[in-house]
Amino acid sequence: MMKMTLAVAAGLALAAPAYAQTKISDEVVKIGVLTDMSGQFSHEAGDGSVTAVKMAVEDFGGTILGKPIEVIVADHQNRNEVAIAKAREWYDVGKVDMIANLINSSIALAVTNVAQEKNRIAIVNGSGSSRLTGDSCTPNSIHYAYDTYALAQGTGKALIKEGLNSWYFLTADYAFGHALEGDTANVVKANNGTVIGSIRYPIDTADHSSFLLQAQASKAKVVAVAGSGTTFINAVKSAKDFGLTDGGKQTIAGLLVWITDIDSMGLTTAQGLVLTNGFYWDRDEETRAFSKKFFAKMKRMPHMGDAGDYSSTMHYLNAIKAAGTDDAKAVMAKMREMPVNDFFAKNGRVREDGRFIHDMYVYEVKKPSESKYPWDYYKLRATIPGDEAFRPLSESKCPLVKK
Repeated sequence: MMKMTLAVAAGLALAAPAYAQTKISDEVVKIGVLTDMSGQFSHEAGDGSVTAVKMAVEDFGGTILGKPIEVIVADHQNRNEVAIAKAREWYDVGKVDMIANLINSSIALAVTNVAQEKNRIAIVNGSGSSRLTGDSCTPNSIHYAYDTYALAQGTGKALIKEGLNSWYFLTADYAFGHALEGDTANVVKANNGTVIGSIRYPIDTADHSSFLLQAQASKAKVVAVAGSGTTFINAVKSAKDFGLTDGGKQTIAGLLVWITDIDSMGLTTAQGLVLTNGFYWDRDEETRAFSKKFFAKMKRMPHMGDAGDYSSTMHYLNAIKAAGTDDAKAVMAKMREMPVNDFFAKNGRVREDGRFIHDMYVYEVKKPSESKYPWDYYKLRATIPGDEAFRPLSESKCPLVKK
């Protein structure tokens, strides 16, 4: 009888669902999208980032290892103190397992530190500062879609190859702008270019006239706008109004350009801009399939932040499934171990410094006459392999990297 009982018990154990042996904390996997829902970066994140994360959860099936997946949202208002307080509340009280998006680099830098302190996970897509995988890297965070080093490698080198070797920077005065100027200036100098000067503008400014007059007076061949959001759009429009580009006098370089920026400016204003990007909706059949689904929900095409939020959320959920737990250390180990092959990246991988390695692309904005259908905005100039696009580990200041 005892032998029979043991045999039945063993049979039941073998027949039990795999998730019976797993560990999901608090009986739910909870993802918090901490983003700019109402400010100047909301068109680069906001509802789009929330939609992308929710799409990934829906496509995954809505549950994992027999437990529900929940998505919650908060607006950080581009204020560090608000973001830090919300991250602490989510990790401590809300039992959030992973915080996503984190547009605004100063906020991303702050929240990834909270993630490390609380032993939870943060995945950055909206923000670009290369410090996130440099001196400010953590074992609990991943920088996914792009960074300032990759943007500089693409746009900086492309323009210098055309003989545009004297640069003046119009830089947003916050962490992302500083990093973008620094990384691009290094590329310019390394390729025998010259940085004539730079000026920093407040990220909430609406009037760029005094800054643009100084850029114009510099007579630099390139006026590089190291910033993003509505202030970037206003700067490009103002530069056109001031005649900086008339007759090829100066070239405006957008060091971070989102497709929503192009849509806002229109091709007449944006034509000829050279930009570096990690995703374009019209690149191939897979990107078009994802973008069609996204467009149905948002009534606009996705940009690399949206695509990165979807791809990284799916990678996170697959890592939980593979690890059999939502424990941060185990999940991070799986995310580093498992490659990503989807519409966003082929053979993408997470390095030890938290940098997600994937190809980047240099595009040129089409002339109105070249655009054949809605959102047909870019033409490909170059593909940069991932190992060339991002800072090599040999140059890394991340303390997690073994030298």
